[in-house]
Amino acid sequence: MKWQLGKQMWLLLGATLLGVLLILAGNAMRETQTAEQAPAQEQQGSPGRAAEPVVSLMTSQEEFLAEKVRDMLVMVEGAGEVQVAVRLSSSTRSSYAVNATTGRKTTEERDQGGGTRVISEESDSGQLVLLRGTGSENPVMEQESAADIAGVLVVARGAADPGVKARLFRAVETGLGVEPHKILVLPMEGSDQKR
Repeated sequence: MKWQLGKQMWLLLGATLLGVLLILAGNAMRETQTAEQAPAQEQQGSPGRAAEPVVSLMTSQEEFLAEKVRDMLVMVEGAGEVQVAVRLSSSTRSSYAVNATTGRKTTEERDQGGGTRVISEESDSGQLVLLRGTGSENPVMEQESAADIAGVLVVARGAADPGVKARLFRAVETGLGVEPHKILVLPMEGSDQKR
């Protein structure tokens, strides 16, 4: 009986050591594979990271507006080549409908000594109102405010001509609804200066 118990202990100890060795070997192989893959991921760009910097909403709106204005201004007679930069002081803002609930609960307690205590509880909660469609839920937009334009810069080949410059200026002012002091129209380098 003693011999069998000792044999079982040795088998249990051997199995435990074998398990520990397998775990250590597996970890060592995993570390080796990770070390080999890391340089390849750095060269290709790791899957979790974008290869290019993330563009903010405001930057994308500025680029979109600049492209639309440029497309409009190149059609102005005499404008020629046109470059446009638009800067926003704030991007488009949206406010969504919220189902607000306000509750008030008042409790009056009397103690054994004849005293009275009044407890008032107020609670406020809000839940976004969702419009349910075919397989999707979308929040209900209450109001959307346009982006605020800080300034517009137009550089055009034809802006050396005062008449063309004035037409470009009025086109930007009207097309974007921007105040005149926020618009600058300049002639492109190398264009003939007419006085």
